[in-house]
Amino acid sequence: MTTRIEEIDGKLVATLIGELDTAAAQETEQALKPLLDSKGKDIVIDCTELEYIASSGLRLLLGILKQAQEVGSRVVLKNVNDVVKDVLDLTGFVSIFEFE
Repeated sequence: MTTRIEEIDGKLVATLIGELDTAAAQETEQALKPLLDSKGKDIVIDCTELEYIASSGLRLLLGILKQAQEVGSRVVLKNVNDVVKDVLDLTGFVSIFEFE
């Protein structure tokens, strides 16, 4: 699992590459910590290259969403493939997140 964060047009963009499974969740959580200090900037999580997400990855995304909302930031999931979208749909996360 590879994670990249950059600021683009005033938004924090996190790119997730690979499989966000239980084994990768802890390392990914550490890599995404800068998002928790968004200071009101919107957050885009680019899932173009995210191949799979496990429940530990869902927990991680939910934590980012909750902390972002506390400081007035939006979280948008971008370019979610069908496999990941099915997991989000089955768990009810499609009603919690915004999508592009």
